[in-house]
Amino acid sequence: MIDVLALGEEHLALARENPHGRSAHTFLREGPLRQAIIALTAGSALGEHEAPPAASLHVLSGRVRIMDEEGAIGLATGQIAPIPLLRHSLEADEDSVVVLTTVVDLASGAG
Repeated sequence: MIDVLALGEEHLALARENPHGRSAHTFLREGPLRQAIIALTAGSALGEHEAPPAASLHVLSGRVRIMDEEGAIGLATGQIAPIPLLRHSLEADEDSVVVLTTVVDLASGAG
């Protein structure tokens, strides 16, 4: 069993010490399923990157925005949304902790 709230607090502390304002850790690998904790300090971001075949973002604390060419999806504590299937970035409006859930290979089920 994993305490994601404790893991989030740990990684937010690490993000606050990191010059880029972020810390991440994949805590679950089960076949094609991945879950990672991502902590970002206010104003920090994960730059533009490709979307996995399927993914969602669940905000444990704070406020973030998923940005893509079509606009922004704002999420606050307790909210969850699918990740758009476009290149996107993630920006923190305040110190934030999120759980990213991804499926890495829908075709083969391998990872």
